[in-house]
Amino acid sequence: MSERSQPSDEALVEAVARADEDALAELFDRFGKVAYGLAYKILQDAALAEDAVQEAFLQIWRSAGSYRPERGKASTWLLTFVHRRAVDLVRREEKRRTVPVVGDPQDSGPGADEAVVTGSRREIVQDALRRLPPEQREPIELAYFGGLTQSELAERLDQPLGTIKSRMFTGLQRLQALLVEADFESAS
Repeated sequence: MSERSQPSDEALVEAVARADEDALAELFDRFGKVAYGLAYKILQDAALAEDAVQEAFLQIWRSAGSYRPERGKASTWLLTFVHRRAVDLVRREEKRRTVPVVGDPQDSGPGADEAVVTGSRREIVQDALRRLPPEQREPIELAYFGGLTQSELAERLDQPLGTIKSRMFTGLQRLQALLVEADFESAS
């Protein structure tokens, strides 16, 4: 395929605004490595960098309609999401590491109430996962519970990387909707 027949970055963002998953996958193919490099440079942690990129592309999916080409290039707009998310994760990690431990570590096990809440939340998540189509559920479970990267998933499931990314993205969106529907937050 010649470069001339490929849509511009801006055209892809416009297509994403119309809920075109293939356009999002193409943007990820074009900018995934650069986005990961930027996130890794900020975070210095591979897993957190992958999280930052995944969450940034989810935000891009949600915000594509707000992109204005007259304000700048699509690549700059896109990488701004990655940068912001990476910085947010740095702040979160710094805060998490500086929160003082209160009380005796031996006495910090979950109480009966906490165990019930944790069990209830686990059941809600497991039920939501079961409600996903298998082609979305499998890569999500393998990534989050099996620790596989998206590249490893593509190889293991014998699927193109863009397909894996698209299915995970769509699956995570659906999972989020199912958790909201199940009133997941009130289970805490």
